[in-house]
Amino acid sequence: MNHLKQIAAKLSEFHIDAMLCSSEPGEFYAVGLHGEGYAIVTADAARYITDSRYIEVANETVKDAEVIMVDGQRNYAAALNEFIDAHGVKTLGIEDGYMSLGQYNALTKDLHAKLVNANGLITGLRASKDEEEFARMVRAQEITDRAFAEILNFIKPGMTEAEIAAKLVYDMMRFGAQRTSFDPIVASGPNGSKPHAIPGPRQVQKGEFITMDFGCVYEGYCSDMTRTVALGEIDGDKRRVYDTVLAAQKAGIAMSKAGVPGADIHKAAAQVIQEAGYGPYFGHGYGHSVGIEIHESPNANSRDHTPMPVGAMVSAEPGIYLPGQFGVRIEDVVRMDQGGCTDITHSPKELIIL
Repeated sequence: MNHLKQIAAKLSEFHIDAMLCSSEPGEFYAVGLHGEGYAIVTADAARYITDSRYIEVANETVKDAEVIMVDGQRNYAAALNEFIDAHGVKTLGIEDGYMSLGQYNALTKDLHAKLVNANGLITGLRASKDEEEFARMVRAQEITDRAFAEILNFIKPGMTEAEIAAKLVYDMMRFGAQRTSFDPIVASGPNGSKPHAIPGPRQVQKGEFITMDFGCVYEGYCSDMTRTVALGEIDGDKRRVYDTVLAAQKAGIAMSKAGVPGADIHKAAAQVIQEAGYGPYFGHGYGHSVGIEIHESPNANSRDHTPMPVGAMVSAEPGIYLPGQFGVRIEDVVRMDQGGCTDITHSPKELIIL
């Protein structure tokens, strides 16, 4: 898999002669390899440059681009300049959203082309997933759903949050994941009011919620899901909060389709929570794009008015967090389609009582 043709087709729009992909996600998007190096793309040529640690896998993996290895005789700048000079590159787009100041200064000094900020070229393309990307994300979610089904039979009173997190990671790996897409969150009881709680030694107890937020990477693409389950019977306040969050998520999903600004999707979910009297306890955005990275653009929050493109993969994760008491979050990932969306998360989300 690569997206060299798509990058080449966008160069004129950004008024550049070539695009330099230097970030890990940009490199992977361009040539389909998670290594260390640079991909440089013009309208009719491409070169991928790496070192001896990755050259063998690069030769096996990278298609439609010349593969070059740097060594003691030729460094990255020299290999880039060979390509720049040979193809008459005067303006070179860079991923300014990822590049450090040190890297920028070094490339400005060493390269035979003017560097132009063009982060939006790559992030714009990455916002819309093609069918191959979508298939990988579906497979990543299938693995995640399967791990959730396993954990429901594993959780017992007295077990620690850390034990539950470890089981989730183990199962995703044994079911085919490359790695986790982020460190899993397992938050029980009062820890549930912390949206990004770190799993620890706290033992789960009867009559409380357990929120689990986790995901994996399959062939370079992420999954992301959250489920909140009850360990034993819960009181009416907890059920009201759960039902409110579920209704808010359903309202956001109903609003989700290509062309709708992310802020409108967020508003649809937030309004449900506000009307139920829990408005002050929903502080984060409704969702974010997912793909090669666990957080991409555009977002479904109150500040992002970008219309959702066809093929965007966006999380749907409203929550309510009552400080010192408990919290509830429910999360799916949906694809933005014309006229609606496709939910790729298939784990049940009606309240599960273990």
